[in-house]
Amino acid sequence: MSDLASVLGAFHEATQCEAAVWVQEKPGEPITVEVSVPETVGAPGDGARLPTGSTPERMVTRGGNERLVVCVPGPRRAWLAVGPCQLDATQQGSYLKFLVPVVAQYLQSALEVEHAANELAERYEEINLLYTTSEILGRTVSLEEAARTILTEISETVGARRGSILVHDRVTDTLQVVAALGVPPEDAPPIAVEDECSVSARVFRTQHPLLVDRGEMPCDAEALYRRGAMLSVPITWTAPDGGEPLGVVNLSDRRSGLPFTAGDQKLVAAIATQIGTAIQNARLVRASLAQQQLIQELQLAHDLQMKLLPNPAVVSPEAEVAARVVPAESVGGDFYHLFRLSEERTGVMIGDVSSHGYRAALIMALTMSASAIHAQASAEPDATIDALMESLGEELSSTEMFITLFYGVIDRRNGVLKYANTGHPHAFLIGADGRSERLPALDPPLGMMSTPARSSSRPWRAGQDSLLLFTDGISDARNRLGARLGEEPVLQTVRENRRERASTIVEAVFDMLELYTGDTPRRDDLTLVVART
Repeated sequence: MSDLASVLGAFHEATQCEAAVWVQEKPGEPITVEVSVPETVGAPGDGARLPTGSTPERMVTRGGNERLVVCVPGPRRAWLAVGPCQLDATQQGSYLKFLVPVVAQYLQSALEVEHAANELAERYEEINLLYTTSEILGRTVSLEEAARTILTEISETVGARRGSILVHDRVTDTLQVVAALGVPPEDAPPIAVEDECSVSARVFRTQHPLLVDRGEMPCDAEALYRRGAMLSVPITWTAPDGGEPLGVVNLSDRRSGLPFTAGDQKLVAAIATQIGTAIQNARLVRASLAQQQLIQELQLAHDLQMKLLPNPAVVSPEAEVAARVVPAESVGGDFYHLFRLSEERTGVMIGDVSSHGYRAALIMALTMSASAIHAQASAEPDATIDALMESLGEELSSTEMFITLFYGVIDRRNGVLKYANTGHPHAFLIGADGRSERLPALDPPLGMMSTPARSSSRPWRAGQDSLLLFTDGISDARNRLGARLGEEPVLQTVRENRRERASTIVEAVFDMLELYTGDTPRRDDLTLVVART
C-alpha cells in the first residue's frame, strides 16, 4: 500500500487534513486501519456506525475527532475518512469525490495481486508442469521424444498410470500413437478419424474434450492405454486464420481412483496447446529440411546443366564465340552447342525447348547429346537436323514438346554460311557496316512435323561478319509496366558494339536487358550467342 500512502501523504501535505482508509474483512470482524496519514490516525471505535452508501457522513471517532467518512465502492468493505482539518464541508466533499475512485482502484489492484498470489500457490504443480513442458519443447526437435517426455510429466501431475498422445496423419487420415504409457507406441494401432467407437476419434472430429466413465465407449484400438475412465483432450494449432486439429491427448487409470476434475481437464488442455506447437514446429522443421534439400538438388541440377554447355574456347582459334544461358528456373530448356568440324568449318547451334523447368531440361540434355554425335557424322546442316529428329522424335511425341533450333556451319575457306532453321525466329547475320539480315526459319519446330529439313546458304566474310543468335526469352522480356523489349534494342546494342570482342557484345546485351527489366521476374530462359571467324 505504499502507493496509496503516498497519495494520502500528498493530500495531507496540501490540505493539512488527516486521512485514513479503514477496512473490514468480514461483517462482524474488527475494523482496521489499512493506511493513515499521519500514522497516528486510528480506527473508529467499537460499534461505530459507518456509512454504507456513496454519501459522506460526519462522525466523531475515537479520541473525539470529527471526520467526514464515505464508503469506498468495491469487493472489499472499506471507508475513506478525512479530517479534522481547516477545510469547510464543501471543500472536504470535493476532495472526497477525487480521492474515492483513486482509493477504490488501489484496493481493487491489491485484491487482484493477493488473489493471483493465492492462485499461484494453489496451482504450483500445474504451473511447474507448464514450465517444464516449455523447457522440453525448447530443447527438443524430435516430436516423438518431446511427446514421450511431456506425457510422462503430465501423467505424474494428475496421477495417471496410462496415457497416450496421438497425432493426425494427413496421408492416411488416421490418428497415430507417437507416445504412450504402459505400452510401446508401435504396438498401438492407428485409429481412423471416422471411427465411431473411438473416444480419440470423436474428440479429434468435434474438437471438444471428453471424459468417459468406465465401460463407456469401449474401443479395441484404445484398450492398450485405457483402464477405466479416460480423459481425452484435443490438440490444436491456433493460427490467425483459425484452428487446425492436430491430435489428441488421453489419460486413464488414475492412481487415487478418484475421477478426473475440471481442473485436470483445464491443465491438460493447456499442455495440449503446447503439444500442438511442438507438432507444428516439428512439421515446419521437416518442411524446412526438405526445402533446403530441394534447393541443394536444384542448385546441383543447375550446375550440371551449365556444365553440359560447351566452353566457347573449343572452337578457337578458328572462331571467336561468346555465349550465355540464364534459365528462368534452376534448370531450363535453352541451350547452345559448338562443333569444331575441321580447321576451316565451325558449327554453331542454338535451341529452345518449349516450356522450361525439369521436363524442358531433360529434352535439352538429350538434344545436346544427340547433336554432338550427328554433327560430326554429317557435313550438311539439314542432314544433322534430320538425324536429330530421328533420334528425338519418339521422346518429343510422348511429351508433346517441340524445339525451335538453328544450326549453322561457317566455312571460312569457301566464304559460306550454311544453315538449317526449324522455327527459330531470332537468327541474324550482322555485317561490318552494322546491317542485319534475318536468317529465316525454313521448317517448323522439331516435333511438330516429320518432313525432311531444308538448308540455305549466305556469303560469309571472315573478319567482318558476325552470327547473332538468341532465344525469345530475351525479346519477350518485360519491364515493370509489362512492356515487351522486342528485337530492335538487341540488334541496336549489337550494332553499337560490333567492333568489340564477342564477349563484350554479349555483356552489353545483358546489361541492356537488366536495365530494361529491373527486378521484374523472368518469364522464360535467356540465351545469347555471338560467333565470328
